[in-house]
Amino acid sequence: MKTELKPTRLQVFSFITSMPVIDFVLNYILYDEGLFQKQSIWLYSFPLIFLIGIGSWRSQVGIQNFIQYKFPAVKQTRTRVLLLSTTLIPFMSASVALIFFTYNNLHFLGYTLKPNDIEYGMLVGFSVNLIFVTLYEVDYVVERLKETMIEKESLKQQALQHEFDSLKNQVNPHFLFNCFNTLSSLITEDKEKAEVFLNELSKVYRYLLRNNEDGVSTVENEIRFIRSYYGLLKTRHGDAVQMTIEIDKRYNPYLLPSLTLQLLVENVVKHNQLAKSQPLVIEIFTTAGNKLVVNNNLQRRTVKAPSNKVGLENIKAKYDLLNQPGFQIMEDGKNFTVVLPLIWNNSAENGHPLLKENKNN
Repeated sequence: MKTELKPTRLQVFSFITSMPVIDFVLNYILYDEGLFQKQSIWLYSFPLIFLIGIGSWRSQVGIQNFIQYKFPAVKQTRTRVLLLSTTLIPFMSASVALIFFTYNNLHFLGYTLKPNDIEYGMLVGFSVNLIFVTLYEVDYVVERLKETMIEKESLKQQALQHEFDSLKNQVNPHFLFNCFNTLSSLITEDKEKAEVFLNELSKVYRYLLRNNEDGVSTVENEIRFIRSYYGLLKTRHGDAVQMTIEIDKRYNPYLLPSLTLQLLVENVVKHNQLAKSQPLVIEIFTTAGNKLVVNNNLQRRTVKAPSNKVGLENIKAKYDLLNQPGFQIMEDGKNFTVVLPLIWNNSAENGHPLLKENKNN
């Protein structure tokens, strides 16, 4: 037997709870007050009608489940209802008529068909079928709607994760390309610095790969990484670039998109002039309200550096995908400031919950 055609728990439960009542009502229609006077009715008629009821119920459930199997979509509800009406009502009528005509022909326990007996029996059968067939159909539609919502949410999460992964993948080539440009310049200018830079780059890139896998990273890890990245900048630019970091330790376990600080610092260096006499100063600090701020003095380059807009748009897109508001970009002519909302990590011991939700779905 196909699994799709088997009775559901609701169908079994409804039959077990309702069939004794139906059995009693039909026997009362058949025997009137004799029901309370003849023990034989309880001994023979009750079990017999119960067995007929099992067969009728099982057949009707099979028909209904088959129709639902053939027309499973929510948008096919009208079709299912039409088919249920045209199949189950005749089937129910035949089942009720079978009981009365069989009892009459056999004069079972002295029964003789009386006027209106079949009409009353039909009314009982129709009422019961109307209630339970409607209940089963509503239950079916609700379950399909739940499944549809779950499927849509799963597809949405998969799409978001794919988009998030795409954003992550934009970072590594971008970062590596710029580092190779720097290394190329150093090789011609200072081979010793180039060697130091290459050693530091290998350490930083290994760290970058580890922390970019999850999509989000703790503040502590991001700060540790940006200190290493700042070492690369110092090797290339010396005192022309300065960085100060003031982080409240209570924010260490908070989360933010991986490599956010590296992207921001890289963006600052790319679009501003660097000179020992007028150093570019980058400040990274936390503020009340679970925010991390990256601020720099504005020293716009005379000739604008080419930009593919990976940096700021990438970060904003990540926050949007994580459904985390509060990302801000501010500029007042003297300073350029980016405010990053920090994400509370309520299950740090189990990993990063935001991405775990996306990956599991």
